[in-house]
Amino acid sequence: MKQAIYSSRTADKFVVRLPEGMRERIAVVARNHHRSMNSEIIARLEQSMLQEGALDEGVSMRLDSPELTLHERELLHFRQLSRRQQNALVALIAHDAELAAEES
Repeated sequence: MKQAIYSSRTADKFVVRLPEGMRERIAVVARNHHRSMNSEIIARLEQSMLQEGALDEGVSMRLDSPELTLHERELLHFRQLSRRQQNALVALIAHDAELAAEES
């Protein structure tokens, strides 16, 4: 049995004081991205740090991890794209879905 890479029981925990209203805004964005608030915050931090070059090595190691599913690897690749590239890819997928729906 493979051991999980991440466990909420063993993960580092850090209390953050949020400005008024930010918790609600994070909740809305997380819901729109179909993620938990924790996952949304981590995704945002990773994206920010990737853009600064602070996470390149760690993410590359994680992408090669045999414990990751294909879906998890694809998601990590997606997160490495610029916001513009992400938006273009999402628009292309949405367009493809519309064409498929019209053909049905």
